[in-house]
Amino acid sequence: MSDEFRKNLLGPEPTYLPEETDVVARLAAGDEAVDLAAKFPTSSQIWAILADEAFAEGQTIESYAYARVGYHRGLDSLRRAGWRGTGPIPWEHEPNRGFLRSLYALGRAAAAINETEEVNRIEQFLDSSDPKAKAAIEA
Repeated sequence: MSDEFRKNLLGPEPTYLPEETDVVARLAAGDEAVDLAAKFPTSSQIWAILADEAFAEGQTIESYAYARVGYHRGLDSLRRAGWRGTGPIPWEHEPNRGFLRSLYALGRAAAAINETEEVNRIEQFLDSSDPKAKAAIEA
């Protein structure tokens, strides 16, 4: 756990999503995200990959839709992990990255369609989740 999150003694504890060992193994074996989405529909990681692929291919609306699914599936997972709507979601914890990447992808696609209010809300959410996440995703 990073010092940044340890210092937050008065705020909510960080949320750590559970490992998705089957998803990670299938991706490492070379399975395509599009083939895994129906098998693992709750995986934000799968939806984030699909959002990134669609965006790279110039399919902004599809990217937005994939990212929106990843975002909402991630919120469901966060709530099951004890998250109460606020508090750190550390990037350094690998299983959190699918949600954070979906959140980032949603903001990126929202910016591409000039959804300014959503872009601002997502930037604030991403920054409050982990101030280092955006730079890590963009790296």
